[in-house]
Amino acid sequence: MRVRAYKLRTSGPSDISGLVDLFDRKQIRAEDVICIIGKTEGNGGRNDFTRDLAMTVFEDLFSRLLKISREEVTERIIFSLSGGTEGVVSPHIVVFAREGTESFEAASEKRLALGIGFTREFAPEEIGRLAQVEETARVISDVVRSLKVDSPSDIHFVQMKGAIPSYTWEEGEAARLSGNPMRSDMIYSRGASALGAAVALGEVAIEELSDDSICSDWSKYSRTASCSAKPGLTRTEIMVMGNSRYWQGDLVINGGILKDMIDADSVRSVLGGLGAGMEVAGQASAEQTARLVGIFGKSEADPRGEIRGQRHTMLTDDDISDTRYSRCVLASVVASVVGDTAIYISTRSEHHGPLGGGTLALIARVDEV
Repeated sequence: MRVRAYKLRTSGPSDISGLVDLFDRKQIRAEDVICIIGKTEGNGGRNDFTRDLAMTVFEDLFSRLLKISREEVTERIIFSLSGGTEGVVSPHIVVFAREGTESFEAASEKRLALGIGFTREFAPEEIGRLAQVEETARVISDVVRSLKVDSPSDIHFVQMKGAIPSYTWEEGEAARLSGNPMRSDMIYSRGASALGAAVALGEVAIEELSDDSICSDWSKYSRTASCSAKPGLTRTEIMVMGNSRYWQGDLVINGGILKDMIDADSVRSVLGGLGAGMEVAGQASAEQTARLVGIFGKSEADPRGEIRGQRHTMLTDDDISDTRYSRCVLASVVASVVGDTAIYISTRSEHHGPLGGGTLALIARVDEV
């Protein structure tokens, strides 16, 4: 089994010309595509319809090529599209295809392994509570086992679109009056999803968590999670990436945590961890940059209102959302090290790394095995 991945610049949310060209040149087959991760221009908010536009063209394309319904396309392929390309962020997608058959013989070198999974459907009252953490951890654990990694430390990136089931106003009021109000929103869904990854990979014990610790006890966090959340989604969509001796190809992944949004040293550490020839003291060379296929980060305006003892105003500026600020800042810091602006930056980062920090994962091309 091997993963093929390609980074494609886009001229707009509906631009699929690069993907069509891959198919026409037989670089990958539509039936092998397993997920697409990308950034679309827009404000990244609830009224950002650039993602809907992109999804429409993707569903139409794969429905036509695979001769299946649009609904079946989203059952087969996971799409993780993040709106907001503030500052230097370049709109782009990274398309992943999985091909070949399972290998039962271990190679000397580890290569990128990729698996996907779906939780069961959640009830609205389960979001942001232990039920969501436990179910998310169960699915991630199953996917990790299927990748045949040597240890959980070989997993470097868990991309999720968290569930936020709909509920009526009456149901919300009843829950509030019962003393157990709904948590079915982006904040709690992201937080519980990230903790699910931490539990699955042995970073946090489920016994250390409670409903009250979710989005409260910031000492518990994941080193690999990158979670967004979608209102109306009833189950969480999960992609797990790591390195395995049982996978072939020319791709490797490395990940780590950022202690804050100006942590350039950790960016260099993650870059250097990709292997020989990727270490940098300043900015990556043109040759090193050309080897990068995917750059995925999580950012957050520190809720304590400071960065390294200095006051920031991202949370008190009524003109610009803190999410737009944080995407812009982290993308600039990462780009200054990796030399590329096709960066997937998602906000916010509840339980993604330490408070005020985030997670980072890089995928690069190396020698074929």
